[in-house]
Amino acid sequence: MRKRFMLATCALVAVLATAVCTETETTMPTRFVPGPLGAAAVGPGEAIQIRTLLSVTVAPTLAAVSRHGAEFAVEDMGPVHGRSVDLGDPIDTSCSPQGGRAGAGGIVGDPRVAGIIGTNCSAAAVAASPVVSEAGLLMISPSNTSPRLTSDLAGNASPDYHPGYFRVSSNDLHQARALADFVSNELELGSVATVHDGDAYTTALVEAFADAFAEVGGEVPVQAEIAKGETDMTAVLTEFAAAGPDAIFFPLFVNEGTVFAAQARAFEGLEGTTLISAAALLVSSFLATPQSEGMYFAGPEADFGAYVNELTGRSGQQVLDAFDSRHGGFPESPYWAHAYDATTILLAAVRSVAEEHGDWLFIDRARLREAVGATDVGGLVGTVACDDFGDCGTGRMNIYHHTDTSITDVSKLNVVYVYNPS
Repeated sequence: MRKRFMLATCALVAVLATAVCTETETTMPTRFVPGPLGAAAVGPGEAIQIRTLLSVTVAPTLAAVSRHGAEFAVEDMGPVHGRSVDLGDPIDTSCSPQGGRAGAGGIVGDPRVAGIIGTNCSAAAVAASPVVSEAGLLMISPSNTSPRLTSDLAGNASPDYHPGYFRVSSNDLHQARALADFVSNELELGSVATVHDGDAYTTALVEAFADAFAEVGGEVPVQAEIAKGETDMTAVLTEFAAAGPDAIFFPLFVNEGTVFAAQARAFEGLEGTTLISAAALLVSSFLATPQSEGMYFAGPEADFGAYVNELTGRSGQQVLDAFDSRHGGFPESPYWAHAYDATTILLAAVRSVAEEHGDWLFIDRARLREAVGATDVGGLVGTVACDDFGDCGTGRMNIYHHTDTSITDVSKLNVVYVYNPS
């Protein structure tokens, strides 16, 4: 039996049986009964729709490598149930809560969308995640790391966790522990001042570091805050110089981090102070600056050449070769591999749950979440296995020492400490 439905630019209400429409009618089979979250409907001859919610105008390096990783994954996965996959145009979050909320709102209004790759920034994800969750969709992030988005890694959901949120990147609680261990045991430093810019990523990371550092006997004498867009760091640096810390930890993004590092290097009273940052500055554009020389960075593994993604059979080196052939050079952030894995996981889940009825393909959203949540697969970043709160990353972290500004490929940096939670 078949029933007439008005579709096109339609807003699905709860399930596919009811729709508010604005254009012409087409025919849809009614044998498919969606679950409680509804389903994405792919019409005759249409592509499966995936969207990328990225930081195009702020932290553009993260956006570029995430998009490229997703594109290579789509190509390597090939057609899904005979359908091509359309990523659409990247949707910019500006790395902000407002941008994340607006971008997510635009995506969830399209009933064709099966899932989302994104966001890049935790600040955007905090606002996007509840919108995506309430709409019944899912998103998988390649580079969000704030503990606020998932859990405390001890079985307790964080305040900003929402069902349907997943990430291939690792929870920053791992990074905080890795850095605290390294600073205390390897550098043998006892005091570290910290600074953040007020967003969900930087605040949660400095708080997690302070807790982890205290556990190993370290002290954080000053925890300072700057504003996004700030260019004069005098007030904060004056406070730091008065406190006399052994090191400064500033997990800032490129705009503020580049300025902070340059001014800290030249500030009276901070001569010889060790400078430490994190993954947001672990990008080629910053590594090429003179102020980056001698710094330490906590971040994800970056040398993925030998790993193989089980879903495509492609090794990291094969994807890197393809990247070089198409874009020239190397990815400027290690999160290209996380984006590749996130996209293959999403498409594999689509393949496993999608049902064909006549010329239509239906992707039940509740079952899709379950399939992604059950992920346990070898990826370019290693084994990707999701817990109950969407943390799917390996937890492995490196501490890098950057001693030569001519080396801007993160995978070639000197690794001085390896953290493996398992």
